[in-house]
Formats: sequence, structure tokens, C-alpha cells
Amino acid sequence: MKKLLLSAALLLALSVTFTSCREVKEGADSVGDAVENAADATGDAVDATGDAIENAGEAVGDAASDAVDAAGNAVDATGEAIKDGANAVKDGAKDAANKVEDGAKKAVDATKDGVKDAANAIKKEADKL
Repeated sequence: MKKLLLSAALLLALSVTFTSCREVKEGADSVGDAVENAADATGDAVDATGDAIENAGEAVGDAASDAVDAAGNAVDATGEAIKDGANAVKDGAKDAANKVEDGAKKAVDATKDGVKDAANAIKKEADKL
């Protein structure tokens, strides 16, 4: 009887051991699948991050290019404004020179008239003597 009990205990222990090994193997397989899925998800996330970084780099490059273009346009507009200002100053100087010339001519004419009037007055006075 003792041997029968020991044999039954031994068979029970062996059956539990084999059952446990199968369950452990199935558990290990499912853990392996989970690890593989996690690795795939991590790879996908790394790819997505790389794409996002590339897109951000392109956006920064485009923004820098746009900024350079805008600065060039501003420089061109400033150059045009300077040219326009120089032309306005040149035109104003010409106008001022013409007005000074006209004023000088009028002053010369007035001086001539004054000298003629003075000469006539002197002549009149001289004739009276």
C-alpha cells in the first residue's frame, strides 16, 4: 500500500510537471509574441519620429528660404525708395536753382531799372542847372 501511494504521488508529480512545462512553453511563446509586437511597434514609432523630424527639417528649410526671399525683397524695396528719394532731391534742387536764377534775373532787371531811373533823375537835375 505504501508503494501504491508513493507510485500515485510520483505519477501525480510527473503529470503536474509535464502540464506545467507546456503551460510555461505556451506562456513563453505568448511573451515572445508580445515582445515581438512591442519591437514592431517601437520600430514603427522610430520610423514615424524620423519622418516627423524630416518633415520638420524641410519646413525649417522652407521657412528660412522664405525669410531670405523676404529680406531680398525688402532690400530691393529699400533701394527703390532710396532712388526715388534721390530723384526727388535732384528735382527739388533743380527747382530751387531755377527759382534762384529767376530771382537773380529779376534783381538784375530791378537794379538796371533803378540805375536808369537814377541816371534820368541825375540828368534832369543836371539839365536844371
